[in-house]
Amino acid sequence: MTATTTSPGTSLYQDLGSLSLAVILVLILALALPVPATAAPEPQDPKKQTPWHLYLDAQGAYEMKTQLSDQVLFVDVRDPIEIMFTGFTDVVDVNVPFLLANRGQWHPSKPNFAMEKNPDFEPLIARALAARGLTKEVPVILMCRSGGTRGAPSALALWGKGYEQVYVVVDGFEGGTVKEGPRKNWRLKDGWKNAGLPWGYGLNKEKMYLAK
Repeated sequence: MTATTTSPGTSLYQDLGSLSLAVILVLILALALPVPATAAPEPQDPKKQTPWHLYLDAQGAYEMKTQLSDQVLFVDVRDPIEIMFTGFTDVVDVNVPFLLANRGQWHPSKPNFAMEKNPDFEPLIARALAARGLTKEVPVILMCRSGGTRGAPSALALWGKGYEQVYVVVDGFEGGTVKEGPRKNWRLKDGWKNAGLPWGYGLNKEKMYLAK
C-alpha cells in the first residue's frame, strides 16, 4: 500500500489562501456598506446641547440622509414664511416648524413679530414617521436657520417621548454671520447654503407646513 505524502508547506499555503479569501470578502462587504456621516463636536454652549449628544454639520446631515435615504427623517424646523424668503432644500423630508410667527403679536424686546411654539410640533414629527412606515428608533435630523435658538430647543421638545436618535444640525441652513469685513453680519459662515449643497427658492408643496 502506497502512502500519500503532503508537502509540509501545503497546509500553510491552503490556510493563507483561505485567510486571503476571507479578507477579500470582508473588504467587499465593508465597501458595500454606507460610510457613517461625520459627527460634529458637541457645542460648548449648554443651551445648544441635547440629552442625546448627537450633532451633525450641514455636510454630515446631507451624507446621512443620502446614505440612509428613507431610513431617516430629515426635518426643517423653520417657519414656512422664513423658508420662502431664505431658501429651501428638497433633501429634507418635511417642514415642521418649531416656532411660528404670530403676526398679531409684537415681540416684547425685538423689532419683529412674536415667535410662539408650535403646539403640534411633536405630534407632526410622529405623524411624519408613521406616514413613512418608520418608528421612533430611526434617526431624526432637525435643521433650523443657524443651529442656535431653535436647534437644541426643538430637539428637547422630543425628549422623553420615545425618540432614540435625534440629531441637531449645528450650523443650520443659512449658517453663521461673519464678524468683520464689508459683509459683516451676513450669514456667510458654514451652514447648508454655504457648503454648496443643493437648495433653491422654490418650495415643495408636498413637504411644507400648511397653517390650519
